[in-house]
Amino acid sequence: MKTRAGVLLLALATAAEAAPARKVACLGLPNCYQLSNGVVEVVATTDVGPRIAAYRFAGGENILSELADPSRANTEFRIWGGHRLWLAPEAKDRTTLPDNVPLEHRQDADGTLRLIAPADAGGIQKEMAVRLDPEGTGVTVEHRVTNRGLWAMELAPWSITILRGGGTGLIPQEPYRRHEESLLPARSMALWSYTDLADARLTLGSKYMRVRTDAANREPLKIGVANKQGWMAYHVDRTLFVKRFRHEDGAPYPDLGSNAEIYTQGSFIELESLAPLQKLEPGASATHVERWFLFKDVTLGTRDAETEAALAAPLATAKPQ
Repeated sequence: MKTRAGVLLLALATAAEAAPARKVACLGLPNCYQLSNGVVEVVATTDVGPRIAAYRFAGGENILSELADPSRANTEFRIWGGHRLWLAPEAKDRTTLPDNVPLEHRQDADGTLRLIAPADAGGIQKEMAVRLDPEGTGVTVEHRVTNRGLWAMELAPWSITILRGGGTGLIPQEPYRRHEESLLPARSMALWSYTDLADARLTLGSKYMRVRTDAANREPLKIGVANKQGWMAYHVDRTLFVKRFRHEDGAPYPDLGSNAEIYTQGSFIELESLAPLQKLEPGASATHVERWFLFKDVTLGTRDAETEAALAAPLATAKPQ
């Protein structure tokens, strides 16, 4: 049994081992900061955001997409690529407000990098806290939105990860149960007006929904689901990215009850997770946490049985909070 003094000593040792963030350039932005534990690296921007610009094995290729677009003015929303924080439900006058101004940033003693944006024109302040596990590939990304306005707002933190093209996104199906065992629906599924269920990029299998990128197909495709399994994955060039998040039973989620969504258009693909809708009074905050993991040399195959076998070890390692 650990004593209080022992826990304190362990915490102090962990803090002492946390490496300071290193200043680097990324996405054409000079003031980015890289966290590394020797296994993986995460790069966050401070000139814009909050955003995570890179996640990769040390010295390896970025699993996130890099889409810097200098042609747009700073007064317009710019994609930039990587991982960002939005607000759901989607609305042009709130969701796509520009986030192109410098952030307040600091690193805590335990190595957590905190990225704090000023309140936007809609009165919402966005923050991210990024922390690398001391060992392995795990990353914790905490998203926080705070109502700095004068009246209450209903919204949900919405975390969006843009990944490099050429791969396939996966959402698990809910476990099969016989009709006699389960008479009620297991999940909801949201389809957008531009979603075509006959689209060759979409495969609805018995165990997984798959969405693959196709650089030649510029039509958008999006699906959303109530994902009670609490994970999504993306597979490209034998590298597997897994993100974990919570599902709260009975909570009111946006987009017809969706807490997990995939969007693709051409080589562009997003894995998105959402928190429940909340009514935020002035000064109140809502948070949403994801856990990220990377795995090398993974072959998923095209059959559900092959994919299930390939995912067994990674999912056993990719523990939620």
